[in-house]
Amino acid sequence: MTPERFETLAEAYGGDVARWPDAEREAAAERMAADPAWATGILTRAGALDAALEGYAAPRGSVGLADRIAAGAPKVRARWVGWLLPAGMGVGLATACAAGVIAGAQLHGASSSPGASDADALVTAVSDDDFSLYLDEDA
Repeated sequence: MTPERFETLAEAYGGDVARWPDAEREAAAERMAADPAWATGILTRAGALDAALEGYAAPRGSVGLADRIAAGAPKVRARWVGWLLPAGMGVGLATACAAGVIAGAQLHGASSSPGASDADALVTAVSDDDFSLYLDEDA
């Protein structure tokens, strides 16, 4: 175990090596045996921090504080509200597409008669009156 690792563990887990992770204790014991004065200084400093933290008492809120906070919190919407609008828009779009397909199929079926070719349908759609707009009367 490196000295930096020993110091990091002492800062994280405190001055009592018994509170350190099991996997680190054996290596820590070897480091303490190699340089006992240095290890004692590190553990003493970490132990002082432990004692200071143990003496600290977290502040307590006044009676009813949690109730006042909960009463002032925004109300939670139902989960289905968040997806209702996009789902409705999707259903509307799908309905419009389906109506377009049905209308196109109906119009195509009504305009084509049995035995008529596509060329006949084109001639029927474009009458002589339409061509007169494009023809030069002097020609």
